[in-house]
Amino acid sequence: MKIAIAQPTYLPWLGYFDLLDQVDKFVLLDTVQFEKQSWQQRNRIKTPTGLLWLTVPVVFRGRLGQRIVDVEIREAEFWRDHLRAVELNYRRAPCFDDYYPALSELLRSASSGLRLAELTISLFRWLSKALGVETPIVRSSHLGVDGKRTQLLAEICSLSGATTYVSPLGSADYLLNDLPILTGQGVDVVFQHYEHPSYRQLFPPFQAHASVLDLLFNEGGNSLATVRSGRRTPFAPAEAAAHLNAKVGT
Repeated sequence: MKIAIAQPTYLPWLGYFDLLDQVDKFVLLDTVQFEKQSWQQRNRIKTPTGLLWLTVPVVFRGRLGQRIVDVEIREAEFWRDHLRAVELNYRRAPCFDDYYPALSELLRSASSGLRLAELTISLFRWLSKALGVETPIVRSSHLGVDGKRTQLLAEICSLSGATTYVSPLGSADYLLNDLPILTGQGVDVVFQHYEHPSYRQLFPPFQAHASVLDLLFNEGGNSLATVRSGRRTPFAPAEAAAHLNAKVGT
């Protein structure tokens, strides 16, 4: 069984859903430390002048080291600015009316006192369904597992009966050094290899790495095929190491 484990992020990019789509189980790692001004609380949409950050304001002062699952939203009405920005920049997109009402309803729910993880995960589940990805999604906070970094990943893999762990390439820096922790319990490790595809987009020229909202508003029912078109054969550990070394050398 293939498993992927990743921190919950706000309105993720295409590659995040490619990772979800290629595994049998996806675990949202919401029990690790929150990182301020990371993808955990923000993402970008396309505008006539480039990519625009949408950031969820959170309570951070005096809470250094808090877990993602515990992070509180600081301004419950932040969604007004986010919806205004989305509507301003996508209302002329071909499929805007198909997805905006549900997005609006979910973002407005932040007014009821949701924590950050509750909001980002509810949005992630809706986006997955909108794309047509049916991979089961669970939260690490619901699994009763403990540990740090790779040991935590190994615990989740063991509990889930995973035989292959598909890791985001961004985790290769530390995971390559910790491979025996996973392989020692019979879990093969590969690293996601994703090349961002182009698609129909407002305000040319095309810009990659926006939130998947950009894809949905512009391509609608073709969105999952577009996500999958960027998938390449995963990197084996040695290939991932070579890829990272090549990037350092450029």
